[in-house]
Amino acid sequence: MSVQSASSIRNASRAVWLKHLHQWHWISSAMCLLGMFLFAITGITLNHASQIEAKPSIVRKQAQLPAALTTELRAYAEQHDGAKEPLPVKVEQWLASTFNVQPGGRIAEWAADEVYLPLPKAGGDAWVRIGLEDGATEFENTDRGWISWLNDVHKGRNTGPAWNWFIDIFAVTCLVFCITGLLILKFHAANRPFTWPMVGLGVLIPVVIALLFIH
Repeated sequence: MSVQSASSIRNASRAVWLKHLHQWHWISSAMCLLGMFLFAITGITLNHASQIEAKPSIVRKQAQLPAALTTELRAYAEQHDGAKEPLPVKVEQWLASTFNVQPGGRIAEWAADEVYLPLPKAGGDAWVRIGLEDGATEFENTDRGWISWLNDVHKGRNTGPAWNWFIDIFAVTCLVFCITGLLILKFHAANRPFTWPMVGLGVLIPVVIALLFIH
């Protein structure tokens, strides 16, 4: 095989690899676009959380659990004293219609005289407390605003399994984006002398900052 033929084969193979890398690179970048924008913005808001004022809005409501449901709940509590179990379905339905909350089988904390249902959510908090003697029910909802909501979305705090799955898939897609970008740089590095110095600088700067200024 001549030198020219071997060179042609290498160039053809290189072109095929570059084509595939560019394809995976732009696909992964398109899939990551909104997520990267969101995580970049919320990275800034999280980094300056103490400087961004958040005025929580708190709503409190009270209601009376029907006598029949109170009796059912009291009997249920006697079987689950100190345990962590969901509320009975009928009580969940009553809460949904009374306070417009969706317990969704969340775990409640049972005691001798009351049952407490935490309802954490992104950007706020909520809870329900039901007295087992008289059925007196309290509901409190705290909303800390959209910036707090975005920060919790960034951290995956109280966002549910669907968003947690999205974060994992998004992270893998970002890895594909970064790895294909690095390989594309490798293919073009011969004609771009500043490629590896810039890559090295991108690695060196955060490492130096971490070693010198994070204690």
